[in-house]
Amino acid sequence: MPSLARDTMIDGRYRVLERLGAGGMADVYAAEDQELGRRVALKLLYRHLAESGSFAERFRREASSAAGLQHPNIVGIFDRGEWDGTYYIAMELIQGRTLKDVIRERGPAPPDAAVDIVLQILRAARFAHQRGVVHRDIKPHNVMIDEEGRVKVTDFGIARAGASDMTETGSVMGTAQYLSPEQAQGRPVDARSDLYSIGIVLYELLTGTVPFDAESPVTVALKQVSEQPVPPMDRNPAVPPALDAVVMHALEKDPANRYPNADAFIEALLAARAKPQEILAPPPPPVVPIEEELEEEDRRSRRWWLWLLALLALLAIAFGLYELLTPTQAAVPNVIGRQSATASQILQNRGFEVDVVTVTSATVPRDTVAGQSPRPGVMADEGSVVTINVSGGPGQVAVPNVEGTAVSDARDQLKAAGLKSKVQKQFSDTVPRGDVISASPAPGTTVDRGTTVTLQASRGKEQVAVPNVEGKTEDNARNAIEGAGLRVGNVTQEASDKPAGTVLSQSPAANKHVDKGSAVDLTVAKGVTVPDVTDKPEDEARATLEGAGFTVKVRKRDVTDPTQDGVVLEQTPVADEERPKGSRVTIVVGQVPATPTPTASPTATPTI
Repeated sequence: MPSLARDTMIDGRYRVLERLGAGGMADVYAAEDQELGRRVALKLLYRHLAESGSFAERFRREASSAAGLQHPNIVGIFDRGEWDGTYYIAMELIQGRTLKDVIRERGPAPPDAAVDIVLQILRAARFAHQRGVVHRDIKPHNVMIDEEGRVKVTDFGIARAGASDMTETGSVMGTAQYLSPEQAQGRPVDARSDLYSIGIVLYELLTGTVPFDAESPVTVALKQVSEQPVPPMDRNPAVPPALDAVVMHALEKDPANRYPNADAFIEALLAARAKPQEILAPPPPPVVPIEEELEEEDRRSRRWWLWLLALLALLAIAFGLYELLTPTQAAVPNVIGRQSATASQILQNRGFEVDVVTVTSATVPRDTVAGQSPRPGVMADEGSVVTINVSGGPGQVAVPNVEGTAVSDARDQLKAAGLKSKVQKQFSDTVPRGDVISASPAPGTTVDRGTTVTLQASRGKEQVAVPNVEGKTEDNARNAIEGAGLRVGNVTQEASDKPAGTVLSQSPAANKHVDKGSAVDLTVAKGVTVPDVTDKPEDEARATLEGAGFTVKVRKRDVTDPTQDGVVLEQTPVADEERPKGSRVTIVVGQVPATPTPTASPTATPTI
């Protein structure tokens, strides 16, 4: 298929940015996900492979299985689909290089660096193996090193899709330099096959070369089956003995003699790094050059045996291919209760095809196998289809809009929709008491049946206690009322013996509970204006003041002007001031002092 032009839209969602390269099954492009606004690596299957129905179906299933592997050291798969007559996978875009490119550029890695890289690969493999997924094609080309030096393994679970191509083209699945002996012989593989391939990756990191190489993949496969590798420390003296022994143990021909799982491999690497000179795993017998110990006739005999061994290996591979092509029967494994990806991988590892049917179940968790056909233990042809019924959960429903309705009606609507409900109450200034303010999840949200919807029900307006403001000034009363969440309503003035502005009464009464924001009416003391009584006669002034509600005190002052006699000369408080009713007003009244009566002088007695 010709290279796609920039900005080509894949499946109406992915815009092509550039071509990144090609692999054994697909072209790889950098693309932009128009829906989520992120960059992805888009793997587009070669059309001639997509035309094979069995290959395409296996490719789709494997992509689905791999999509369930979320791990820091595994390239995540986001999406898969069909476009323009072929299939694609959208996966995490890694900014970095393949481990193969790094080895080509830099050659052998320092032992500690090589161990660090392989430990991350093993953690990825461990995570996948625990979920029933075997990679089958681990090699430096499928290991990415990002810009932060983090290792990411790609194509987990997808390599198996190429298995059907083995018999059609005669090629051996994966790259021959990294195949395990059982893969080369066409025998079933498990997690230990991945550990063998990781051992070869570690070998290449330490030495800069693979243990077995030749001009043709078949020859390499024969070497994987029949030859012992040259120990890494023989090719690179910097490799410590303990690490050399770990590599050789990982490359045992018989899977039973290798590390049983990724954890054991990890432990061996950590131990070798801690004690690099101490061999913790017995190395295989050293390969001694035969030519140095045998005579010419022995060497000819040895060469004859090597040819015989090669012939036997070819026969083994042919037999393996025959076994692949010849239907055999096997017991269908029990995958009920497992996650769909794990169940599919287990069945595929046993040689079965898988058909996934989604069913609705209120009791079986989502993405879990609820049933299978044929039933567990039934003998069936390898390659035949096993149908697994995978729970899609209890089914989904949109949350009905119950906002603004009575709580009892809202709960009835939710129950009818297959949902549960619980009620929480809160005050509301706008929603009447007993009606629904809001629902969570929000109306219109699609949720599983049986989901609990939380209803916020109105308790009406919040109630607050009316503060006691009688006797306070009007300003202080306002502050107290507004501070309590209320407001001042009507203010009525009334004449009183209290100081002007004093609150005489309030409504509602103090300590009564009312709706927050309600009005409190006040009655406030009104001051009385002091009348002007200056220059008025005392009797008239007294009558005027007492008539206005004041008490009167009179003080006298002597005057000489007869016109001021009995007239108010001044007053306190002065005219027009406001004073509480009943206050005292002092008036000063003029008076002309009385003229004293002359006293008669005594008549003198004449002196005789």
